[in-house]
Amino acid sequence: MDSGRDPIAEARQQWVRHGWDDAADGMAMVTSLVRVDRLFQERIDAVLRPLDLTFARFEILRLLTFTSGGAMPMTRLGSLLQVHPTSVTSAVDRLVRQGHVERVRSTRDGRVVLASVTQSGRDVVAEATAGLNAQVFKVPGLAPEQVRALTTLLADLRARAGDHVEHGD
Repeated sequence: MDSGRDPIAEARQQWVRHGWDDAADGMAMVTSLVRVDRLFQERIDAVLRPLDLTFARFEILRLLTFTSGGAMPMTRLGSLLQVHPTSVTSAVDRLVRQGHVERVRSTRDGRVVLASVTQSGRDVVAEATAGLNAQVFKVPGLAPEQVRALTTLLADLRARAGDHVEHGD
């Protein structure tokens, strides 16, 4: 399937040929980011699919296990994951069906619904984290200093798009 040519470089050349020089580099950057996202998603899915998890469900479980009580209001999950409440509800619904999460009412305010991680959820997220660390996060494909530089550049892009970004360790 690989023709030996870089399709993004070719697309950039077409942009230039068509007089869109001022947008050619940006198009190549955005297209490259989309392609890299797909490549990483394939690697992530290879780890998580056997555990019947998606990255969104993994993130929810990981966040819940990071809390002292293993529970968090549904609204807070959406805020931390920067996703629409409907997406959080859908992912939590699936985790509940899988036995990894329970919905409980807050003892402080009975109107607040908490997502609470179960032992099954703790076990599967520990296995998923070990797999992602070994197969994706420790070996992302760049040298450590390149990883840090790219992360800084991406943080700058996120900040310019309106994300709250904290620089530093």
